[in-house]
Amino acid sequence: MTLTVRVAGILKRCFAVLHPCVYGLSDSDTPGGTAAIEAALVKDVALLMPGKDAHETCRAFIASFPEIRRITETDIQAAYEGDPAATSRMEVVMAYPGLYAITTHRIAHELYKLQVPIIPRVMSELAHSKTGIDIHPGATIGEGFFIDHGTGVVIGETTVIGKNVKLYQGVTLGALSFPKDPETGVLMKGHKRHPNIEDNVVIYAGATILGGDTTIGHDSEIGGNVWLIESVPPCSRVYNKPPAPEVRPARGKA
Repeated sequence: MTLTVRVAGILKRCFAVLHPCVYGLSDSDTPGGTAAIEAALVKDVALLMPGKDAHETCRAFIASFPEIRRITETDIQAAYEGDPAATSRMEVVMAYPGLYAITTHRIAHELYKLQVPIIPRVMSELAHSKTGIDIHPGATIGEGFFIDHGTGVVIGETTVIGKNVKLYQGVTLGALSFPKDPETGVLMKGHKRHPNIEDNVVIYAGATILGGDTTIGHDSEIGGNVWLIESVPPCSRVYNKPPAPEVRPARGKA
């Protein structure tokens, strides 16, 4: 069994713990719960982190589940309140790709903070392949986060997102440039490359916001297809000026 398959199984068990009514394991599966997650995870953590106490790392991850559950509940509520088409919280859990992607991120981010290599990235790519939403496990995302529709959303590793933020499809929170070591020319890692999005911001479809020094102030609205590489003060509304459409009669039908 490959690492990717094993990680997919661990992710499935995490979802069963967080959303048992939807993702609860069937009787034919091995018994679930956090003990089963820890048992499944510890072998790969030990393999990937030689010299570290894999059991201690896994116990710390399991200890984060109450907070993951709490913050995920705020994401569910944000989706239910933020989408007039949502008929129930259960529908959000069962059918919203944005909720699946952000729940996966909440799980992967805890492993990322524990400096577990590879596994968090595999989790994010499993969600990416399933939903079309690409969230690096290093991104810091506050509670009440909602991605509406979602396809094509990209959120980079050093992005910091505040509370009650809403994104639409095709939004990119990316890097403006990649600093290189002046001596070797190799890309330098660990630098802040992606933007900061403060509380209560809405970013509409197709917007692109780039750069580690770029901050979108709280309570702002960023319109569709806007390109931003500079900071925006709080309570701003940023939109492109729409081009004037040219209307002509259809040929032969005037």
